[in-house]
Amino acid sequence: MSLVVYLAAVVFGMSAVLLYRPSTVLRNPLNLSTCVAIVLGSLVFVCAAPPTLSAVNSLTGTPNFGAPLTYGMLSAYSCSMLVLLINWRGGPRSLVRRMVLRSIAAYGLLVLAIVVLFALADADTERLRDLDTYYADTPFMREMILLYLAGHSAAMLAVCLVCLKWAREVTGLLRTGLRLILVGVLLDLVGFQLTKYTAVVARWAHHDLDFLSTDVAPPMASLGALVCSAGFMLPRLVPAVRAQWQARRDHRRLAPLWRLVRSASTAPRPPAAWWQLPQARLQWREVSIHDALLTLAPYFDHRVRERVRDAALSAGRSPHEARLQAEAAMLADAARRAAAREQPPETGRSYRLHATEVPGPSGLVELARALDRLPPAPAAPEGAVPPPMAGTMAEPEEPHVA
Repeated sequence: MSLVVYLAAVVFGMSAVLLYRPSTVLRNPLNLSTCVAIVLGSLVFVCAAPPTLSAVNSLTGTPNFGAPLTYGMLSAYSCSMLVLLINWRGGPRSLVRRMVLRSIAAYGLLVLAIVVLFALADADTERLRDLDTYYADTPFMREMILLYLAGHSAAMLAVCLVCLKWAREVTGLLRTGLRLILVGVLLDLVGFQLTKYTAVVARWAHHDLDFLSTDVAPPMASLGALVCSAGFMLPRLVPAVRAQWQARRDHRRLAPLWRLVRSASTAPRPPAAWWQLPQARLQWREVSIHDALLTLAPYFDHRVRERVRDAALSAGRSPHEARLQAEAAMLADAARRAAAREQPPETGRSYRLHATEVPGPSGLVELARALDRLPPAPAAPEGAVPPPMAGTMAEPEEPHVA
């Protein structure tokens, strides 16, 4: 059971690491409150594990000292969820700040009451797993147990109501994330809190339903936390994963263009690192290709471009497709001239490629596809410098960066 609780703590806490960078957390109250809620939720699981309770009791020399520590941490977590909802809802800054301070004050008094009640109670027998039911009839301990459960229930019910309302107003991944958070909170309400209430009330009626508190509640709380963490992460991680996957595809699609112009690029090469994300690799390739295009611009022969463009239009291609095909042929010719160290053609005018007019890698990807579809260049006469084929390299391949 302790392993399950610790695993929930690790997974729940890792969601904060995956969601936010430390440098950006403090700048946004919503990000900060989300991270605080996730971290406090993880600490609750760590504190509630029997090995942790035993260690805390031994270090302090007070039997069951881990109980008010865990209950206080759970109350702080409940408060953080309310603060998260307040920041999520937004509104005038003064109103948001006032509501946050009121929530912190209310749950601060709750934590103080838990500590005072524990100090007044007679709880000399150490209970690591069944403290709630063992002391359910004990003065002051009874009130402490009910108080922490009531505070946690109030916060989770508020989260349920807000998630139900917002899930009807939003769409896409945000709605899915809210629904997952709602499911996680319902698992906490029904699987953890309701079973705790039932076991405690059964003790009052002189019945033994302790297994609900000791065997059912902890794994249900862990499951609820895991589902909640998935709800927090889904709207943030899925777009990031999609962006990295798209960057990987674009990086591969630019290969024909990069192989053609790489010898003309003067951009410094980054160190080969397997941990580089696809977006970083794509960004470097884009910069290097644009640098190479600037280098090859003096070699552009507009007669080649116009001839290929007219032929493509005559073949029924759209103006955009004809332009791309013409620019690909002109670029291949320019790369051949540069590799053969020929004199640039004297055209007397500049030209801007479509790929340099479009933000992002989409224009370069279109140019790479047009290069890949160019017909093979004719064989060079004997003794002449052979022109590079479309999609071939002018120099050896660079080492692959995973």
